[in-house]
Amino acid sequence: MSEPPTLRLAVVDDHPLFVRGLELLLPATTRGRAAVVGSTADASGAAGLVSRCQPDLALVDLHMPPPGGIRAVAAIRRIAPRVRVVAMSGSDDPAPALEALRAGAEGLLPKSSEPEELLPPLLAILDGWAVLPGPLLRGLLTPTRRPPSGLDTEERRLLQLIAAGQSTVEIAEELHVSERTVKRMTAALLRRLRVSSRTEAAALAGHAGLLAD
Repeated sequence: MSEPPTLRLAVVDDHPLFVRGLELLLPATTRGRAAVVGSTADASGAAGLVSRCQPDLALVDLHMPPPGGIRAVAAIRRIAPRVRVVAMSGSDDPAPALEALRAGAEGLLPKSSEPEELLPPLLAILDGWAVLPGPLLRGLLTPTRRPPSGLDTEERRLLQLIAAGQSTVEIAEELHVSERTVKRMTAALLRRLRVSSRTEAAALAGHAGLLAD
């Protein structure tokens, strides 16, 4: 009787050829150390799949039909926090990758990776490491001095006030608007900057040199 695989994978991906390729090639290229134990093409079924097959790690394609890969990552993390989640993407756009990391993914791998290249990073993630492509990692570690593009004067001023630690009440007084309007403006600004908190917005303002304006 053959030994069970060292690494049990669940795959959430709506490209059947990609999934089938992993099912066939992973056991062969890893000498039986990794195997796909379940898959779904429906992002809304990701959490249920993980509950049923109890994998060590879930591979999630970020670019899936609604509710999408980001929500699939978040759902898996809620229902099975011990299962490691790895996002996969065929795009160079860093925004979905960053959203996946915020949702709980512990790594990102390009979908162009060859099956024989997958085992080392997957095992590293299983051991608690975060694995990211070099360009994305450098982008996260290297602050940019360019101001966020497309911000109008009002948005830039709001970002400066947030970065200065002003409260909602103080910002309302400074801008001569209601607190409710400040909350609405702040929510819209965070979405535009693709950040999830005032703290991240303040860090972005500092990196962009807006505090000196």
